[in-house]
Formats: sequence, structure tokens, C-alpha cells
Amino acid sequence: MKPITKETYLDWYEQMQFWRKFEDKLAALYIQQKVRGFLHLYNGQEAVLAGALHVMNLGGKDKMITAYRNHVQPIGMGVDPRKVMAELLGKVTGTSKGMGGSMHIFSKEHGFYGGHGIVGAQIPVGAGMAFADKYFETGGVTLTYFGDGAARQGSLHEAFNMAMLWKLPVVFICENNGYAMGTSVERTANHTDIWKLGLGYEMPCGPVDGMNPVKVAEAMHEAMERARRGDGPTFLEMKTYRYRGHSMSDAQLYRTKDEVEEYKKIDPITQVLDVIKEKKYATDEEIEAIDERVKDLVEECATFAEESPFPEAQQLYDVVYEQENYPFIPHRL
Repeated sequence: MKPITKETYLDWYEQMQFWRKFEDKLAALYIQQKVRGFLHLYNGQEAVLAGALHVMNLGGKDKMITAYRNHVQPIGMGVDPRKVMAELLGKVTGTSKGMGGSMHIFSKEHGFYGGHGIVGAQIPVGAGMAFADKYFETGGVTLTYFGDGAARQGSLHEAFNMAMLWKLPVVFICENNGYAMGTSVERTANHTDIWKLGLGYEMPCGPVDGMNPVKVAEAMHEAMERARRGDGPTFLEMKTYRYRGHSMSDAQLYRTKDEVEEYKKIDPITQVLDVIKEKKYATDEEIEAIDERVKDLVEECATFAEESPFPEAQQLYDVVYEQENYPFIPHRL
């Protein structure tokens, strides 16, 4: 695996801090009714993404697909964060010209394939993307993320079965943040170790500390190397936690504030910062400078999004289809 160095920790801290503050800004804009519809935030789960990005072939062969908690993943993969925020505000400068919104961020250019609003829908799609990689011999691996609630979908079993049968280059990752929409794992199944679902298909599987980017990187590296060798899929259960509700409309009546505070004691950003300070990778002044850069970039994203225009009505027709023998709807895209 690529070494985890001083630069890795500093990059992790800046990236995860930016993702956290980016989401906090979106929460504020949602309260101002500038972000409409649903808004699902990633606060607390940043290590799952940071660790994966460390071992991915970014800008090349590897791809990622996930559910609707999907704002920071494309940013980590190289998408302009200003465009992501603009998309959430429904602006024409967004990643999908303002028509995808919070739950459907997408960038084929950067290998990020959504953002899927139907629970569990991305699981078989991710397997299909991996099938294409095997068929065309690209050498790529698809990371397919889903939540603990989606682990109850029947499509998971269909995808697991075919992935093992065809030895597809895919890593299935369950981000188990404990509550699905608002119901704990204990109340939805007679088992709490979701990773054991892989055993029924003789798929390599296991739990991972999803609050520690080092543990995530190590597990992901092993799984991705297995896939690249042609040995098939792996199923990892990232045990993580979200500090905010399922969405911004979630009153969180199913858990106590004390529980949330307990998990904040193992916050992934704090864990990384503790290593930076312990190993003297950066001075207090340098850390403050990182925090200031993060703050400035978040504000730049917000300004860009708010000052961008909404799409014109014509755009509704531009993105449907164009038919040569039906010239009555003009297209401009």
C-alpha cells in the first residue's frame, strides 16, 4: 500500500475538515431555504472516504457509486466543490446544471457515478459497472457504497451472487452508521454484524473501524488488490456514525444527545489531528492556516453558488432527447 506519511495526515486533515465545514454550510443554507428538498449530511463518516481515496486510482480506472449521502465523495475525487454546491442550490453552474440536486451528484469525468435516491438501487448497478470493467479488461475496480438500511434489500443478494459467480472487480461497502433512516440495526434484523451476509456467498468479508482512515485504507487496499488480481469481490462493513440526522428533517428522537457526544470522542478528524500534533507534523499556526483555507474555500463555494443563475425553462427540453423528424422543440446543448 502507498505509505501513510506526514503529507497524508496533513492532506487528510484538510480534506476532512473541508468536507465537514462544507456540509455545515449546506445545513445553514437549507435552514435559509436555499437548498430545497432533502439534504443528507456526511458529518462523522469522513474517514470512510478519506481512507478509500488513499488507495484508489483517481482520475483513471477506479470508480465509485453510492446512495444519496453523496456531496463530499465527488469533491474528494476531484470535482470542483463550487459546482457541487451550485448543484445543491439548483443553479445552472452545478454538476448537472441544477437538475440533479442533493441526492444525484454525478461526474463520469471523475469516475463518480452517483448519488442514487432509491434505497439499494446502486448495489446491482455497481456490480454492473464492475462487469463492464472485467469484460473490457480495463483493470478498474468499482467501490459500491450503501447504508445499513439498504443491506435489507433483496437486490443486494442478487448482486452478491452474480459478483461471486463471475468474480467481478467490485468492493461492496456498507457504511453502517447505526440507524438507517431512524431505526437501529438491532430492530431490523436478528444479527448486528452486517458483514456476515457475505459468508452465505463465500465472499471475503469483515468489519472495519470506519472512524479511522488508516484502518479503512488498509482494508480497502487488500480488497482492491484482490479485485485487480481477478479474484473477485469483497464485502466490508465500515462501522461508523453520523452526528446529524438521517436528513435535515430528522428530529432524531431515536437516540440521545449523550450518545452522539460519546461518538464525538472518536471523531475521525480529531483522531487525525491528534496524530499530527503528537508527531509534530504541523505547528498550531500551520493548523490554523489550514483551518483558514478551509473556511475561505467554503465561503467561495457558497458565494459562487448563490450568485449563479437558475436554469432557463428551455433547459427542460434540452435534456430529454432530440428527434430529427420532430423539429418543433429546439435543442441547444
